[in-house]
Amino acid sequence: MNNETSDLALGVIGGTGVYRLANLEGAEAIELDTPYGTPSGPVRMGRLAGFRVAFLARHGEAHSVAPHRINYRANVHALHQLGVRRLLGINAVGGITERMGPRVLAVPDQIIDYSHGRLSSFCDTDGAKVEHVDFTHPYTPALRTALMRAGAATGTRLVDGGTYGCTQGPRLETIAEIARLRRDGCDLVGMTGMPEAVLARELAMDYASLCLVANWAAGCGDEAEITMDEVMANMGAATEAVPTLLAQLLVTLAAQPQGG
Repeated sequence: MNNETSDLALGVIGGTGVYRLANLEGAEAIELDTPYGTPSGPVRMGRLAGFRVAFLARHGEAHSVAPHRINYRANVHALHQLGVRRLLGINAVGGITERMGPRVLAVPDQIIDYSHGRLSSFCDTDGAKVEHVDFTHPYTPALRTALMRAGAATGTRLVDGGTYGCTQGPRLETIAEIARLRRDGCDLVGMTGMPEAVLARELAMDYASLCLVANWAAGCGDEAEITMDEVMANMGAATEAVPTLLAQLLVTLAAQPQGG
């Protein structure tokens, strides 16, 4: 793939604080339906660093859709309909372990799903073929590697690996719940990592997550409570490196085959 191709180089789903993709040139808003309903908002198609990119705001562009009410199936399927085969999810998270402090950017390699009641498979429709997809490695190794290489090339510090614990939301967690997640081996906590990752796997899409640490999780820092002012300030700082990182990721992906 090169920057002259008409194929989409990458799809990006932006989380809290990432409602537009900076430097996306010539963006066109595409409204579409899917067999699973309507996505969170329009897909914005444009060019970044000369490559075609599709962007979707996971919570809607006005942050109007709570984590447990997101139509994950429609979001992922809409991007697949448009030709996306490599998908990057940007997730705002809380940090649990010492290396995952506020404003850190991390590329997790494992996930534990604590959410409930979400439509988590494209098999959840009458007549659909039952697919038992392998989920041993929930994030595509080749896409993770490309992201880490892009970080090295741009001087962006990325934490390599870690386990993402996906909770239900929209409320934040108690100290006791975070203590359980820590005992389970979670390094990060968020509300949107699943079922997005497994839906991408069902559609044979390469998928990785770029986690932006917005705050220490409950009981992990010095703060008595987590405030949205703190979260948004940290998200603003963490997102500064994202446009340059994504541009380099596209260049890196162009040099490697898809999958793996």
